[in-house]
Amino acid sequence: MEVEETPLPGIGIRREIVVGNGRRVGIVIQRDGQTELIISRMDDPDACLASIPLSTEEAATLGSLLGGPRLVAQLAAEHSDLPGVSTRQFLVTEDTPFAGRPLGETKLRTRTGASVVAMLRSGQVLPSPTPNDVIEPGDLLIVVGTPDGLDAAAAILHGN
Repeated sequence: MEVEETPLPGIGIRREIVVGNGRRVGIVIQRDGQTELIISRMDDPDACLASIPLSTEEAATLGSLLGGPRLVAQLAAEHSDLPGVSTRQFLVTEDTPFAGRPLGETKLRTRTGASVVAMLRSGQVLPSPTPNDVIEPGDLLIVVGTPDGLDAAAAILHGN
């Protein structure tokens, strides 16, 4: 998919894609670092139907949410030949007990047999995170394991 990039003199830069119905969806990154999610009008692709300001954390979380399903689908396809192995994603929020702490402190693999195989942060994939990698609010953790192991991982990550 092609990303169109348009300089906005004095404002910043606009990056957008054209989705299947012809509407443009993208972001404006302003010179001061502010980010806005933008959606064009159908009748005028240069006119904005909606502009939603996003904090840095909101933009990062939205990027992770949008990128997560693709990674999970890819991992699920790779594990389809392995009976009993599943992939699940977990969003880290401010309320997640391990937010701001190293992944190793969860002892997830030891306690559940499930493994964190990737972390999505700000639209970027961190494959094979180490025990020293810090879990941040907005991260999307991609976890592989048995259904029981994934349920136990959910309980740990959600503080149950």
